[in-house]
Amino acid sequence: MNDTPGWTSPGSAPSGGQEGSGIPRPAGPADVNGSTSQWSKDQPPAGRWTPPPGPGRNWGAPPPGAQWGRPPAAKPGVVPLRPLGVGEILDGSVKTLRSYWRTILPITAALAVLAQVTHTLVQRYLVPAPPPLSPDATSAEELDQLVDSARSSLIGLGPDTVVALVVLMVSSALLAVVAGRAVLGRPISLGTAWREARPHLPRLLGLTLLLAVMGAGIMLVGLLPGLVIGGAPGVALAVLGGLAALLVDIWLMVRFSLASPALILERGGIVQALKRSAKLVRGSWWRIFGITLLIQLLTNVFTLIISIPFIAIGFVVDGEALSALSSGSAETFGWPFLIVTGIGGVITGAVTYPISAGVTVLLYVDQRIRREALDLELIRAADRPDPGPAPGDKAVGG
Repeated sequence: MNDTPGWTSPGSAPSGGQEGSGIPRPAGPADVNGSTSQWSKDQPPAGRWTPPPGPGRNWGAPPPGAQWGRPPAAKPGVVPLRPLGVGEILDGSVKTLRSYWRTILPITAALAVLAQVTHTLVQRYLVPAPPPLSPDATSAEELDQLVDSARSSLIGLGPDTVVALVVLMVSSALLAVVAGRAVLGRPISLGTAWREARPHLPRLLGLTLLLAVMGAGIMLVGLLPGLVIGGAPGVALAVLGGLAALLVDIWLMVRFSLASPALILERGGIVQALKRSAKLVRGSWWRIFGITLLIQLLTNVFTLIISIPFIAIGFVVDGEALSALSSGSAETFGWPFLIVTGIGGVITGAVTYPISAGVTVLLYVDQRIRREALDLELIRAADRPDPGPAPGDKAVGG
């Protein structure tokens, strides 16, 4: 008979100094049946478990900043491939501009020059100066002057709006292509970015015009009843209708705010891009609205900070600028003032255009990661070698 301790299945009957678990019983003078124990009499003293040293003695806790089972997200490019926070979206947009400035700044600087030259020429030669108001003017004359001022603003707003749409279209197309590479950390030259963006410009132009006409039509519908009625009741009704139309426009613009990167990166049509944007924004309208509003506020603050020194320098180099400011007429601003302030406008435009467009693209990527697990596809795409033109577009576009 083999007296050495062995293994038995749990729950089996005890046999020969073993419990049902298959583990020998501890040493003792004799077991209950009177047989002597096979354990040695020379046993070490009973031990006592001591927890490991350290603050709180939290045995098995992960190190600070880490969580068991959650490895850090892959980050082949400017953002980590996981759902992004507001700061990460803004930081990723700035990193895209900083890492790809040779590709981005030549185009955005040219667009900023175009926009600033158009604005300067329109304000100088096209916008009529409002007629001076007599101190004893009646309410009707004040209302007429208000209408004339609004007409002057609309005359100046038209060319500026057209140029702004062109700038928005080109910068959106270019930044969508560049950001598709930046998310994967892949380089792209200016020529490659332009060749990839150029085929999408006609459809992007149609999308931009459609959204602009939609917004203008909604605003016209809101203002039209008040304009038809006229007088004080008409003014009040126009104000209420204009506010209601503005709210509808804001809701639609946020709902379709991701249509531009969807059109470029997914290479679909205009209607398909609008549907994709509506699907991605659904359930996240307030979040996207808040991020967009925050970026616009930061952009305006940056523009103000850069513009103030150039305005001050313009007043110094142009003695007629102060008199033009007091008269409210842009026609009397001298060319020195316009050139100096125009330089400030070009600098701010060249920086803010790509940042705003980059935020829109990263919002699109973030929403697809949250809804469609795009991060898994991006990780696989980042591990593959660059097969040719615009692999970032194909990866992000799915």
